[in-house]
Amino acid sequence: MSAIAAEFATPTARVKDSVDKVITVLKDKSLDREESWARIGLVINDSFDFRSMSQSVLATNWKKATPEERQQFVVFFSQYLEDTYRTKIQAYTNQKVEYVGETIRGKRAVVETLIITDSTNIPVNYKLKNNDGNWFAYDVVIEGVSLVSNYRSTFAAIVKNDGMDGLLSDIQTRINKYKASQKEEVTTSAELAEDS
Repeated sequence: MSAIAAEFATPTARVKDSVDKVITVLKDKSLDREESWARIGLVINDSFDFRSMSQSVLATNWKKATPEERQQFVVFFSQYLEDTYRTKIQAYTNQKVEYVGETIRGKRAVVETLIITDSTNIPVNYKLKNNDGNWFAYDVVIEGVSLVSNYRSTFAAIVKNDGMDGLLSDIQTRINKYKASQKEEVTTSAELAEDS
């Protein structure tokens, strides 16, 4: 058994490892924003099964999509999810993460966590599946709202109106907008630093 497989023998160990890595990056003040986000991106890519998530999100539209469309959707959706996740954790200020419980049913598992802030506790549950002995997340449920279900209804409406092409174009636009807003934010911070 490889060291990696042994390390992540349980779903909780897998989630804890990923969360700890993200928190370490967020706490590292020597990293500029771009470097820190690139490192968080690597953790996310390593921890999530984007193909399973994509199949789940597209539901019946996955079967109708061509292999090229599926591949493109997985790439776009993983970028989009990464951007969304980073935006949510950007405001991290030393909250604590408590691991509440773990339920394993065959090759599926749920790891329940609580993000404890000064004013509130936020339940975040990770749904994982076992791929060849390693656990990968395929959904995150934040305060009772599943990312996959949330995107499924949004994306289904777009596919219904504009087809798969329309959906791919919509996600590409969201990613571009997001990247543009990040560049603007970085430029503004740099200008503010120069003025002070």
